[in-house]
Amino acid sequence: MPARLIVHPLVVRITHWINAFAMVCMVMSGWAIYNASPFFPLRFPAWATLGGWLGGSIAWHFAAMWLLCANGLLYLAYGIGRGHFRRKLLPVHARDVVHDAALAMRFKLPHDSGRYNAVQRALYLLVLGLGILLVASGLSIWKPVQFSWLTALFGGFDFARRVHFVAMAGVVGFVVVHLALVLLVPRTLLPMLTGRAGHTPHSASEGSQP
Repeated sequence: MPARLIVHPLVVRITHWINAFAMVCMVMSGWAIYNASPFFPLRFPAWATLGGWLGGSIAWHFAAMWLLCANGLLYLAYGIGRGHFRRKLLPVHARDVVHDAALAMRFKLPHDSGRYNAVQRALYLLVLGLGILLVASGLSIWKPVQFSWLTALFGGFDFARRVHFVAMAGVVGFVVVHLALVLLVPRTLLPMLTGRAGHTPHSASEGSQP
């Protein structure tokens, strides 16, 4: 009989849902800001934007930014301090990613709540990197004079906007894949709400940490 163990600690669950809310607000308000001065031949529909007008969208964007940054710092502190990243996301080997990706495309990849396969580990590390890139490029756009060295590092204000946009697109792509996987394996949703899932004794990776 599988035991019901804590597979997602409370801090992870709280930061996950706060991050989801803040990211939706940032993306939708960011699309509205982009629409005010697009640099690609595309615009986002009004229903997919947030804020109503440029000033309102900027206000939403910055409010969500502070929430996202504070939440991200809490998650990073927990992940590093409690060894969550080391246990859950490392190591990542290219051959394992290719192997698990091939299984996933054939819908033969086994899933155990609370344990990440190589593809998941690679994607989570990628989205963490994209989050850092978003913050850095966002700062260079927000304060191009005060952070002139950072803006120069991105190749100037205009190129920093493009980097910010591409990083945002990468995060949106991650979210789409993440939601698709939840739809394919819906039993993974409840543990992210309750923290608990059925496990055989050998499969517990996080133990019963709070």
